[in-house]
Amino acid sequence: MDKLRIDKWLWAARFFKTRSLAADEVSRDRVSVNGQVVKPSREIKPGDRIELRQQGPTREWVVLALSKQRGPAPQRSEEHTSELQSLAYLVCRLLLEK
Repeated sequence: MDKLRIDKWLWAARFFKTRSLAADEVSRDRVSVNGQVVKPSREIKPGDRIELRQQGPTREWVVLALSKQRGPAPQRSEEHTSELQSLAYLVCRLLLEK
């Protein structure tokens, strides 16, 4: 699989309980792909950087794999980098910008 809709990926990767919740968040401009605000139909591929703005700081992930099926949580976490890795990337990026 080369590409997958962002709302399907967010649901399959267990960021949201339902696909409609994922689509709602994307429609509210709370999700960016590679720095651009997107629509729920936007297709993503491995290597894309996903930013999710909810309560608190913006969280970032890098897509490592795509899957249409929602599986067990441990398996889904292998589809994206951990939040700590993304946080370390963000801190390094902020330090370099100063």
